[in-house]
Amino acid sequence: MSALIIFGLLLVLMLTGMPISISLGLTVLTFLFTMTDVPIEAVALKLFTGIEKFEIMAIPFFILAGNFLTHGGVARRMIKFASSMVGHWHGGLGLAGVMACALFAAVSGSSPATVVAIGSILLPAMVKQGFPNSFGAGVITTSGALGILIPPSIVMVMYSVATNTSVGQLFMAGVIPGLMLATFLGLTTWYRARKFNYPRLPKATFKQRVKALRESMWGLFLIVVVIGGIYTGIFTPTEAAAMSAVYAFIVAVFIYKDLTLKQVPKVLLDSASMSAMLLYIITNAVLFSFLMTSEGIPQAMAGWLIDAGLGPIAFLLVVNILLLLAGNVMEPSSIVLIFAPILFPVAMQLGIDPVHFGILIVVNMEVGMCHPPVGLNLYVASGITKMGITELTVAVWPWLLTMLAFLGLVTYVPMISLWLPKTLGMM
Repeated sequence: MSALIIFGLLLVLMLTGMPISISLGLTVLTFLFTMTDVPIEAVALKLFTGIEKFEIMAIPFFILAGNFLTHGGVARRMIKFASSMVGHWHGGLGLAGVMACALFAAVSGSSPATVVAIGSILLPAMVKQGFPNSFGAGVITTSGALGILIPPSIVMVMYSVATNTSVGQLFMAGVIPGLMLATFLGLTTWYRARKFNYPRLPKATFKQRVKALRESMWGLFLIVVVIGGIYTGIFTPTEAAAMSAVYAFIVAVFIYKDLTLKQVPKVLLDSASMSAMLLYIITNAVLFSFLMTSEGIPQAMAGWLIDAGLGPIAFLLVVNILLLLAGNVMEPSSIVLIFAPILFPVAMQLGIDPVHFGILIVVNMEVGMCHPPVGLNLYVASGITKMGITELTVAVWPWLLTMLAFLGLVTYVPMISLWLPKTLGMM
């Protein structure tokens, strides 16, 4: 009964157009103060203890690193390098877009940042070369979603906070799925470009490729700093985030010199604003999770699902459907922080690996970012392409179907996620 009241109240508040973070907080406070005897001191204590986790510090640092790289010309050099490698194939600039998104995802940790950084440069070039606007928009909107799957990933950090799963294991587990999805999106791009005979670039010479690699080397080296540092144990994922922010600042300001010292305060302010927004969502989601636990809702749901005879296969199918539906009305941060604490105990009772379960959730979030009505990547791409959301939705369908097929593969083949961390001895 309490579950119906809580989710009913949350749904009503969301339908009024209220931001999800505020809806969560109001739902918790209304229920606690009208239907329970929980003292306000306990709520305040939970509010602070819930967000004093070391892993949360990684979020503002990764956001700051992504903003330095977005403003620092790294994306332009990555696009140039990707174009020199695959530009001569069918749909050359489109394939370069997929590759550049994968590379930028490995240094930014943010999907919208990847769409903005790569799309704002590549889309005008694709249109100028003769590609339909819809083709370029479809490529960048979906490939930009790699930003939350290829490590470092802010969404993975949030899953770690919600479930106490190792961030380092999650980062390593995201590498193979991220590369596989980038390959599948590239194949879809190549097939459609070949089918409709879209233009190709002249084949770059070996000298041109070496020059492009040398120019983009400083940005690409950040991948080694983050992933290599975590794997070798030199620093934790949170320390890696801090290192990446410092490294990105040095590269953008002193090496590439595309960002002046006068522009740094604005980058810091933008990063602080985005970090504050995410931390506010996390705070309210922690309170919501506290309410769920105190009312015994995750435990009751776990018992109900197991009593219903759902095995791992059926449960994972239900999880995918539930998360895809949630993706229609909520953004990834809120979905992870609300649903992970509820679904995680059931997954553990069914013997599903927590790291595999985390990657499954992240891939669901990727799909949700690329379809309406609240697909964040759609709105970011709409601002770049000046296309309507309906038009963009039609444009992304071929790539979105590829992502759904990949979701099914990741769901039922756990070794795609678990092979690398197990091979590296992290599990």
